[in-house]
Amino acid sequence: MPPVKRKKKRKNRRSSALSAASPKVVPSAPSEIASLPAPAVTAPVNRSAAHSPTLDAVNSVESSPPSLTATEVADQLHSVAIHLLRRLRVRDRETNVGPAQLSALSVLVFGGPRSLGELAEVEQVRPPTMSRIVAGLQRSGLVRRHATEDGRRVRLEATPKGVSLMWEARKRRVESLASAVERLRENERQQLRDSLTLLQQVMRNL
Repeated sequence: MPPVKRKKKRKNRRSSALSAASPKVVPSAPSEIASLPAPAVTAPVNRSAAHSPTLDAVNSVESSPPSLTATEVADQLHSVAIHLLRRLRVRDRETNVGPAQLSALSVLVFGGPRSLGELAEVEQVRPPTMSRIVAGLQRSGLVRRHATEDGRRVRLEATPKGVSLMWEARKRRVESLASAVERLRENERQQLRDSLTLLQQVMRNL
């Protein structure tokens, strides 16, 4: 082999030895980051839009029942009151006294003595009609008449028998109501108690 070529081979071997002995160059951090693949770009989550007050308000309106007018509330209240009284009057049949007589007797028992005219006004009937009702109560021993101090007017009052009959009738109605209320949950009973306060206020406004 020619001498020139042998010298070139020695030079190449020397370069390989120097390359193997030289320390490995570690790339700098910026070059490493630059060599990494670019991260996928994702759209940012708009949390304010996900919990938008306007959207929440719309959802609330759609899920809540429509508000009722005063006339609509009054109509429902009127219907409930009538149906409630009709159902409770079923227990009054046990007294063997008619509804008109029981109503007049309740005024005398829970409201005190009245004149015939005053009783007719409270019950919203004409005096002749009330006179017939009172006559039936007298025959049953539930009401009696007594003269006033001046002797010019007659007062009507319930007898002890009439008072006892009225309280027994009330007790039966309350027991029926209590049985229905017991079937409600506790939070529903609280709602009913709150409604009673409102009903009393409505009555004062009549």
